[in-house]
Amino acid sequence: MAQPEQNMPFLSHLEELRWRLVRSSAAILICAIVIFIFTEWIVNNVFLWLSQADFPLFRFLCRAFGMCDNQINIDLQSVEFTGQFGINLMMAIIGGVVVAFPYIFHQLWGFVKPGLKQNELKTVRGIVWFVSILFFTGILFGYFIIAPLTVQFFGNWQLAESIENNITIGSYLRTIIMTVFFTGLLFLLPVVIFIFSKLGIITPAFLRKYRKHALVIILILAAVITPPDIFTQIIVTVPIYGLYEFGIILSGRVEKQRRRNSMV
Repeated sequence: MAQPEQNMPFLSHLEELRWRLVRSSAAILICAIVIFIFTEWIVNNVFLWLSQADFPLFRFLCRAFGMCDNQINIDLQSVEFTGQFGINLMMAIIGGVVVAFPYIFHQLWGFVKPGLKQNELKTVRGIVWFVSILFFTGILFGYFIIAPLTVQFFGNWQLAESIENNITIGSYLRTIIMTVFFTGLLFLLPVVIFIFSKLGIITPAFLRKYRKHALVIILILAAVITPPDIFTQIIVTVPIYGLYEFGIILSGRVEKQRRRNSMV
């Protein structure tokens, strides 16, 4: 009888993790269903708005720099039998993950939190709000800045005037969704740095030493999620590199806290 008792704590942790994953999946499913129901409104007012001249970024460029020819003439179509349904499901699921993100992280954090010491809990107080704010800031930045520039660049690009851009709705929505979603993930860089610092994998000295290498990696990532023009890449690189520097500050605080604990 002793063996089952020894295994109980581990099995209990697995059971708790399972239920937290179930609750997170349920939250994603509920949000996905709501998005699926309002698909037409979302497509017309969220995604197709990016190709209109009255989009906020295009209005700003028009007023500030006189760049007023921002209407994107693209003819969206679906050429696959299940194309619209498939892209609808992808939009609903990823949208569900985005909307439910604070709850998902709250569930994961609730699983990890009991294993932390009291002084560690003080260091990470409010982390759910902090992570959620970073993620949604990245989502908004991706939607209002990166996505419209991406749509304008690729929507107006032509090899020759005789070639029309008859873009599939799947390609259009997939490009926007992935661009916005990955921008949100990139804004979580300080959180990744903080966690790796807590684990002792990286230090502030390491991060300062490899600043130039980090900048190159950020430029590469910016090139992957943005159109191949230097202006948009710089717009993405600047805030992400700023978050890298903020991560160095967080790593420094973790290092100071570790030194205080070793002196006690």
